[in-house]
Amino acid sequence: MFLGVDLGTSSVKVVLQDQAGLVVADASAPLTVSRPEPLWSEQDPAEWVSAAEAAVKGLPAKLRQGVEAVGLSGQMHGPTLLDADGRVLRPAILWNDGRSHRECHELETREPRLRDITGNKAMAGFTAPKLLWTRKHEPETFSKIAKVLLPKDYLRLAWTGDYATDVSDASGTLWLDTQHRQWSEDALAASDMTPAHMPTLHEGTAFTGSIRASTSARLGLPPVPVVAGGGDQAAGAVGVGVTRPGEASLSLGTSGVLFIVSDAFKPNPDEAAHAFCHALPDRWHQMAVLLSAASAVDAAARMAGYPTAAEAYAAAEAHGQSDGVMFLPYLSGERTPHDDPFARGAFFGLSANTRPSSLVHAALEGVAFAFVDGMDALSRAGGIANDITVIGGGARSAYWGKIISSALGCPLVYREGAETGPAEGAAKLARIALTGEDAMHVFAPAPVRAVIEPNAERHEFYGSKIKIWRELYQRTKALSREETAHG
Repeated sequence: MFLGVDLGTSSVKVVLQDQAGLVVADASAPLTVSRPEPLWSEQDPAEWVSAAEAAVKGLPAKLRQGVEAVGLSGQMHGPTLLDADGRVLRPAILWNDGRSHRECHELETREPRLRDITGNKAMAGFTAPKLLWTRKHEPETFSKIAKVLLPKDYLRLAWTGDYATDVSDASGTLWLDTQHRQWSEDALAASDMTPAHMPTLHEGTAFTGSIRASTSARLGLPPVPVVAGGGDQAAGAVGVGVTRPGEASLSLGTSGVLFIVSDAFKPNPDEAAHAFCHALPDRWHQMAVLLSAASAVDAAARMAGYPTAAEAYAAAEAHGQSDGVMFLPYLSGERTPHDDPFARGAFFGLSANTRPSSLVHAALEGVAFAFVDGMDALSRAGGIANDITVIGGGARSAYWGKIISSALGCPLVYREGAETGPAEGAAKLARIALTGEDAMHVFAPAPVRAVIEPNAERHEFYGSKIKIWRELYQRTKALSREETAHG
């Protein structure tokens, strides 16, 4: 039995997989996000541990006792700052926090080769600018930093006592030489960090330590080894078998991610596309990241007055159109292709006859259009998607899939396990590390549940509509920056 843990933003999800790769049990526990200031987004690392342990305890005790190895996955970028005794110095600044936008320019000025080294543009969501912000605004805290861990790796520390991470998660720090899969002293120096501040670095299929006795007694787990694992997107891709060059996934969670596997390093930092290591050796991936995806649709549903998201999705499908309404889904700023932490959501085209369902439909379309922008950015870096698998909670809506497929002009594949991809991927990485099985067998694509083909007429319609939608962002971005600056 293999335990996979996915430390997300809104919850921690855990799965138990048997030796055949079948999920025999799963559980979850919620997390909360604090937003004490405009652009801020934080979490208490102690809550990660308590939620993860609550989720694990939600699994059947008898099955827990049969666990042979543990895999970890989690939200990326958020630094957990620790002192020399391993104590947390402040709340973690999350991936969707935009406060360090000024420090991004400073970072690239300090190290002009940063984009060449890391393959990525300095953006506020990444880890390194957050450290410069801390140095500038909380110098006493900065002076005490002994180690910096990513979210899943703080959970690793709590359970094993080991300071370790994997190359896929480390790719999102702006401290990794991504092509050579090692820490870069020059990139670290730009944030006044050194390799000594970093955890040990591993491929996703390597063991980093074992569950210690106190954790074993508390959680009812044997003292089994823990694998390095992967960042949430890389682990999610592994979970559904997106591991070969040209294979791709489209994640519909709190954020949205278009992920394409490659066997080479293919950056396009100028358009805020991400070039990261995959969780598997000798694999890289490109990503286009939307900071708000399902969360943007959920927000539109609340604004429209629907009691639940499910009712909102059903109403949008029943009505089948947005009645000329357009929606910018930039509720937490945006990454690809704009790199704009000040970008904000907006409805356009409202009239006295606008229905609540039209607002939700416009949100579904707005996220789809943002994915088109992301695909264009990846294509210009040589990204070729032969097969796109949908993962994340938004994969439950086939109707949304029809909208996205028609906007992109390509088919979407729905596979078994799509909703719990990262946790399943973490479990599979643990299995590979323990058994030494052939990776391509274990990571074979999950069974296909459905395929959604694009509608040619709708694709042509969206091609015209997206031009106006893009202009809407261009005409409002200065106003959004001014509004955010004045609170």
